[in-house]
Amino acid sequence: MKIAVIGAGIIGVTTAYELAADGHQVTVFERRSAVAEETSFANAGVVAPGYVTPWAAPGMPSKVLSYLFSSHAPVRVRMPLSTREIAWMWRWLRACNLSSYMTNRARLQRLAFYSRSRLHALSNDLHLDYERSEGYMVLLRSEKEHKLVQPSLQVLREAGVAFKELNADDARKIEPALNPDTALHAAIYLPEDEVGNCRQFAMLLKAEAQRLGVQFKFNTTVAGLDKSAPASLTITNETTPQIFDAVVLCAGLDSAQLLAGLGIKMPMAAVYGYSVSAAVREPLHSPRSALMDERYKVAITRIGQRVRVAGSAEIGGTLGEHRESAIQTLYKVLGDWFPGAAQLASHRRGNAVGTGVQEWKGARPMLPDGPPVIGASGLPGLWLNLGHGSSGWALSCGCARAVTDLIAGRQPDVDLEGLGIERLQG
Repeated sequence: MKIAVIGAGIIGVTTAYELAADGHQVTVFERRSAVAEETSFANAGVVAPGYVTPWAAPGMPSKVLSYLFSSHAPVRVRMPLSTREIAWMWRWLRACNLSSYMTNRARLQRLAFYSRSRLHALSNDLHLDYERSEGYMVLLRSEKEHKLVQPSLQVLREAGVAFKELNADDARKIEPALNPDTALHAAIYLPEDEVGNCRQFAMLLKAEAQRLGVQFKFNTTVAGLDKSAPASLTITNETTPQIFDAVVLCAGLDSAQLLAGLGIKMPMAAVYGYSVSAAVREPLHSPRSALMDERYKVAITRIGQRVRVAGSAEIGGTLGEHRESAIQTLYKVLGDWFPGAAQLASHRRGNAVGTGVQEWKGARPMLPDGPPVIGASGLPGLWLNLGHGSSGWALSCGCARAVTDLIAGRQPDVDLEGLGIERLQG
């Protein structure tokens, strides 16, 4: 079939590759000038299926309220909210119950484990040499945090996830550069999880997709889809529609706008996150792999010769507005655990010329209850692979394979219960 993929982030690139590997003629439309230029650009890079969980969880609304007066809040609501964001928050609140949380967490983790296996298969089969390292450690600063994490550990046990509960001394043996002056009560270590350079992987897979015949149309904006023929695309500044046998929508936040033109309401909102990346100053003082500070929900990862600190969940505001307190939280957590690890001298907002420090803000396209939507749209020829939130990198390879199987009329190798569009229309 002749298939269009809209969007060239990690979701779009993996989808294009899988479709081409199935023998389809694929064209990717991307408004930016390269792949992985938006949400996939500078994310934490963590692939930890056992820790892929919905943001809609019991107790989260009260936590969000308590963070209003915290200078280092991991979650923040910025006022004023748009009508769309208020509607999203209402649906999110309704999903913050134990039953919905457990159901959606199981859906996400099932998909994440499958995706990790697909990531490994692609990496091995195609000999993709990208920056990656194994192991993921969750740092617990206090006994209270250790107790609060116990229900999550039970979920990991039931899912058969390999992990170890470590005391501070054992944690420091795995990550010897951890600052001895910062109090560490315990840690959770997941040896089978990993960190990888999402953007680098996307660029390598793009090259493999091109070898299979995929065409990438960069600096090209899809203005709309035809409701009477959803596989027909209107391109900005072009008068003649481009017609395909099928279209797969992987355009992140823009997907909601394109679907609205077809009469489909997709309750998607931007939940913004931040990261700081800098060159390693001294390898012996740097992390070996990936860590998460449980108190501040900040990830510290080693990506090649760089250290990246990523975190925050912020709804409201715009992509261009950088919240200084969110950036400072990242620097604080890095300084707490790995002082002197990165070359941060003279840093400033933006891409700091001459220092190599990069401060970044990205918009995660999130659905209110957590899991993405994968599969048929209900309109002929239009397929969906969207709404992955902060887990796009962890879910991308599995979602791409699954939607490709669905288009071919095959049963995917992963259970997609609850991942169709009907979940949001009930």
